[in-house]
Amino acid sequence: MRPMRSLLAGVFAIGLLAAPSLSVPVRAEEEIQMPNMGWKFEKLFGTYDLASAQRGFQVYSNVCANCHSMALLHYRDLSGIGLEPEQIKAIAAGVTVPQGTDDQGAPKEGPATPANQFKSPFANEKAARAANNGALPPDLSLIVNAREGGPDYIYGLLTGFVEAPGGFKMQDGMYYNKMYPGHQIAMPQPLQDGSVEYTDGTSTSLDQEVRDVVTFLAWASNPEMVERKQMGVRIVLFFVFMTGITYAVKRRLWSDVH
Repeated sequence: MRPMRSLLAGVFAIGLLAAPSLSVPVRAEEEIQMPNMGWKFEKLFGTYDLASAQRGFQVYSNVCANCHSMALLHYRDLSGIGLEPEQIKAIAAGVTVPQGTDDQGAPKEGPATPANQFKSPFANEKAARAANNGALPPDLSLIVNAREGGPDYIYGLLTGFVEAPGGFKMQDGMYYNKMYPGHQIAMPQPLQDGSVEYTDGTSTSLDQEVRDVVTFLAWASNPEMVERKQMGVRIVLFFVFMTGITYAVKRRLWSDVH
């Protein structure tokens, strides 16, 4: 299952990089100052803050999912951010998905199950473009991997909506973003202070909401990261151990040779 997901992930990442997004062409000569947020999960032994990832899923569900799909994720995958099976069943059951046809051949819908993919906000690409003035909202399943700068870029983009400076000519239907190359993007500012209400009492400042949703998106893009790091540590420790054993054996075998 994992090799297949890795293959799909690679193909999907290429698609994200090639696909049109909510943007205008990049001006390559313009340098953008990337924020350096020092994400815990990017450190050598770093892990995901599961509480933050759970809040980030709430931000995605309440705000981002209105326009953006996450086609590579199933509801059962949410166990990876620490949700219990009953919580996952309840989340899935709150979503209505197509369920074939009834006895008369008419399409029918019903509650999703943990085995279902995350529900897409639009039936197809044409519907997505029609609802977004011709722009296609990118799928977020691998967005952290598909954008240069990864989580820092996504953080900068979501916090980079400001008033356009005087004399800057904006195209119709575009919004000024100091992080985005060219500074014009078709996506309006999705998050503000208080966009969601966290059940754990955490502050819902813009900074906190963005940190949480970036953590969730980073996990979605790299759900095996912690396991991969742990495996790397075990391999390094194994080689250190074997080096010590080899050296000790060598000393013993050659101790009588002068």
